[in-house]
Amino acid sequence: MKNSFQQLAAFVASAHYEQMPAAVAAQARKHTLDTLGAALAGAAAAETRLTREALSETEPPGPAVLWGTRLALAPRQAALVNGVAAHAYELDDTGGCDHSGAVVLPALFALLPTLAQPVSGRHLLTSIAVGYDVGRRVLEAFGGYRPHNEAGWHSTGTCGAFGAAAAAAHLLRLDSQQSLSCLGIAGSLASGLWAFIHDGSMTKKLHAGRAAESGVLAALLARQGMSGPRRLFDPVWGGFLQTLARRPVDVEALSRHLASDWRIRNCAIKPHASCRDTHAGVDAVDRLLARMPIPVDSIRRIEVRLNTFLAGMVGGKIIDTLPAAQMSLPYAIAARILFGSATLSSYEEQRRTDPRLAALINRVEVVVDDAIAGSERTSVVIEADSGRHEEPTMTPLGAPSNPVSDEALRAKYDGLARRSIPAAQADRLADRILRLDELEDARPLCEILAAPK
Repeated sequence: MKNSFQQLAAFVASAHYEQMPAAVAAQARKHTLDTLGAALAGAAAAETRLTREALSETEPPGPAVLWGTRLALAPRQAALVNGVAAHAYELDDTGGCDHSGAVVLPALFALLPTLAQPVSGRHLLTSIAVGYDVGRRVLEAFGGYRPHNEAGWHSTGTCGAFGAAAAAAHLLRLDSQQSLSCLGIAGSLASGLWAFIHDGSMTKKLHAGRAAESGVLAALLARQGMSGPRRLFDPVWGGFLQTLARRPVDVEALSRHLASDWRIRNCAIKPHASCRDTHAGVDAVDRLLARMPIPVDSIRRIEVRLNTFLAGMVGGKIIDTLPAAQMSLPYAIAARILFGSATLSSYEEQRRTDPRLAALINRVEVVVDDAIAGSERTSVVIEADSGRHEEPTMTPLGAPSNPVSDEALRAKYDGLARRSIPAAQADRLADRILRLDELEDARPLCEILAAPK
């Protein structure tokens, strides 16, 4: 009888489009559109530019487009750069490995132009869903997001490597034994630490790119015959869970309800340009101010409650860099009040250095309350001249049970994609992605992601 790891590898090799419910295929299309929009905007980010410049100086041109540019590199390097771009502005999706789109899509699109035969849109869409599924299942095997990340691991880098590897293995049509090796190799390539949180450094964005690159490399090596450890998830010395996880683990999550419970269903699309753990607070302020406009000058104190883990992650007030500001709940709340939104424009340097923003951030008090299980439910209190106003959030906007509308998703995509490519080109890309199931060959999508000549 196959163990959970073997069952997972067999699923990667055998999954097919007809297994996916229509709702899963539709969600995969939406997350693909959302990720590509975020990445096209992120092509201009400092982290992306630095990565692109470093590789362009040492690596020869290749077949894989660096999105939003006219440059192209080999698949591994392109996956790295485009993964950084997808996560650069904190606008990519969440709830998978955590940021599944930013690792799965760059890996797949890096490999597409290397394939000699047409790749149907249905096969690509299935590869996307498989990548989301496997990345999330590895995170669940750790026991979930909080215990894994509390231990200091950034799950986008660690679990994301498996998601990218699974997607790449499926795209390349690796068999079950090759897929097992691919995932095993990915285990040795996976990494990513939360050390960036203490000074707002750029490495968080690198984790998505590195995971995408690792997935491409693992799949290519497995296709050539390199073996990967078959006991990767066993409770043995050097095993992935044994080494990295806090107890208890749930190795059966790797195979539980395979091909029936697609994990992309748990993923969220982000309306705000900040860490997902800030969104419930921003949504609460949205609703509160919609009911009762409160002049900024009248606000004396803002209170938000977080557990110890989240207070350490998003409770800080260091906003010297863009990455630091996007990980700050006090910043997100203050930006929403002062600028009317927590979208990308609210994080531009001119606004980050606005003295009015700094003054308002200082009025935000993060209260540690370990009775709060997670960030999806929170309550914001604004104390102003008009009194004490409190607003709870039960489910943040963008969650599967509280989705952004199709119109809002398209507006988000349009605003981001058009930062790098003309409106007509962005429209052409969106049209093809939203009809991905109908495409006989998905490879021409790669060229639409390039900047015009």
